[in-house]
Amino acid sequence: MPTGIITGASRGLGLALASALAAGGWRLVVDARGADALHAATGTIDGDVIALPGDVTDARHRMDLIEAAGSSIDLLVNNASHLGPSPQPALAEYPLGTFRHVHDVNVGAPLALVQLALPAMPDGAAIVNVTSDAAVEPYAGWGGYGSSKAALDQLTAILAAEQPRLRVYAVDPGDMRTQMQQEAFPHEDISDRPLPEARAVPGILALLRGGHPSGRYRAAELAGVAA
Repeated sequence: MPTGIITGASRGLGLALASALAAGGWRLVVDARGADALHAATGTIDGDVIALPGDVTDARHRMDLIEAAGSSIDLLVNNASHLGPSPQPALAEYPLGTFRHVHDVNVGAPLALVQLALPAMPDGAAIVNVTSDAAVEPYAGWGGYGSSKAALDQLTAILAAEQPRLRVYAVDPGDMRTQMQQEAFPHEDISDRPLPEARAVPGILALLRGGHPSGRYRAAELAGVAA
């Protein structure tokens, strides 16, 4: 039974991916900041799932995740993200304290978890860092989140060069019908966006099951679905 860690798994992509992997026989350790929401969500998953509420920016919590996973970690999914203010402010007015926090959640915490997990990851194990098209497209008002995801992309690429024994992926899940997407576009109807399980999850599963080399991928292309 392979073992994986998924952060930000109380809703959206994290929950949908955890459900799919558990159904496929994975043993999982998952987290989210809200204890009630996490336990309610994981209670719907049929499988071996350990739910540990906590904040990925907290060092003790990160260690708890690694210890719960045990001596062999086959997969680490850095999915937990922080959007920042909504609506998104221009960089000229972006609160610098919030900017640092966005980068701490979206870049610093994933690297810290990778550092802890590496000694327990066997050859061929996978790291999946969830990124965004905001990492590569200069959307006005997305300077905080977009710059953090751009940094995560580069971190992923360098980690892949430094850890050739592992599969290291940055995955852009595309637009999804999630709470974060609604918060990003607070005045828009996002009902036309696909649910995570319709496109993003099949793409990530295809990546994990295939022989894809380390790199940056779009989930829709991996799943063979039009973006």
